Amino acid sequence: MVKGIRVVLIFIGGLTVWNQSTRSDGRTVAFQDPNRWAKKANASNLALAGHYAQEIMAPDPTNHLGCREPDIDRYGYLRKDIVVNPSHQRDFTVTQRKHFFALDLTQCVDRIRPLMSAIIQSMQLLGPENCALSIVEGRSTDGTFEVLQTLREKVEAMGASFYLATNEANPTKAGDDDKKARVAILAELRNQALAPLLDSPAQYAPDTTILFLNDVAPCAEDILELLHQRIQQKADMTCAMDWTYVGPHPSFYDVWISRGMTGDTFFDLPPSGSYDNHWDLFWNDRPAQNHFYNHKPFQVFSCWNGLVALSAEPFVNGGLRFRGSKPEECVQGEPQILAKDLWKMGHGKIAVVPSVNLAYDVESAQKVKEAKGYVSDWARDGSSQQIEWEPKPPAKVKCMPTPKDQHWLPWDESLDSSDESRVDLR
Repeated sequence: MVKGIRVVLIFIGGLTVWNQSTRSDGRTVAFQDPNRWAKKANASNLALAGHYAQEIMAPDPTNHLGCREPDIDRYGYLRKDIVVNPSHQRDFTVTQRKHFFALDLTQCVDRIRPLMSAIIQSMQLLGPENCALSIVEGRSTDGTFEVLQTLREKVEAMGASFYLATNEANPTKAGDDDKKARVAILAELRNQALAPLLDSPAQYAPDTTILFLNDVAPCAEDILELLHQRIQQKADMTCAMDWTYVGPHPSFYDVWISRGMTGDTFFDLPPSGSYDNHWDLFWNDRPAQNHFYNHKPFQVFSCWNGLVALSAEPFVNGGLRFRGSKPEECVQGEPQILAKDLWKMGHGKIAVVPSVNLAYDVESAQKVKEAKGYVSDWARDGSSQQIEWEPKPPAKVKCMPTPKDQHWLPWDESLDSSDESRVDLR
């Protein structure tokens, strides 16, 4: 039983997010008080939420994305034994979790089933007692909030922690003309999703991985492969590839964020913003292009691409946070700034895993899987090619606030010049 010896209300943007309380055993836990939710469930949406939650908790392996069952031989080692607090040898509820799932979601009930099913299936393989799930929901009217609210009890019954917060901040209100303001809001939302980990780091293992997902439609093996490659490659961060359709063939989506080890975009985007060159990925980086077409991981300067697995250590011990651009800094997305800060901290082992391919709606995700293949299509031989890590970032990286405004800047422009970049990529 949780005793409210010490209660702290956490407010972000005027909203009560969750409470923290000290248990009788001295362990600080976070929980959400439904009576304090700033957002109230819609009765009509709540009536449908139970059906969605039931489907999510009992996913059909033969689902509409054609997802395969995760390969136990490949991923089984990821399920670690429970780490017991030495002062509570017999209390197996006092554990250090190792896998932290983080999401910011809005208005995505149309793809919430494959998204949450993939997370639940991943948790089942990893061991729910090793997992925490933190979701920040905002501005949804389609039932997204109600489905998540209904899921909470079911996920906790598995043995995982589930933190559900709300934030009505709207990045789109900043508009395209004020990208800095938009990115600052997005950074705030991402940091809010990490709050349970950052506020109570003792509840998590030292080698915890953050699995940050956008509102994509993935398979469980997509999530597990990024986690697997982060561990096998000793990477600081591994990213998927995400795709959109501006024509009959898939086009790489996250071109604004991602930069290769040349410092350039993944494909040449002209000032017109045309995607005519989308097919020629890594056109000026032949080694990366070879790895891409052979579905082997390779190093990049920055990426996000819908789904990442990244080490929690720089956040917990190094004070790393998502942030917006500084006043004189290149206007760029918060994931690119994160990568830049990681390099500055000596955590430049950032890689794309091209066997993981995602899209942002169910129909497109199915088409992408058919065009690019499933993870298991490329991992059948069990081989794993090790990345030869470059210890230093590219000297210059392309700054691209808009397609019409592209120019090259030192990779660490605007960062404190007195803080020498540590490139000890052990």
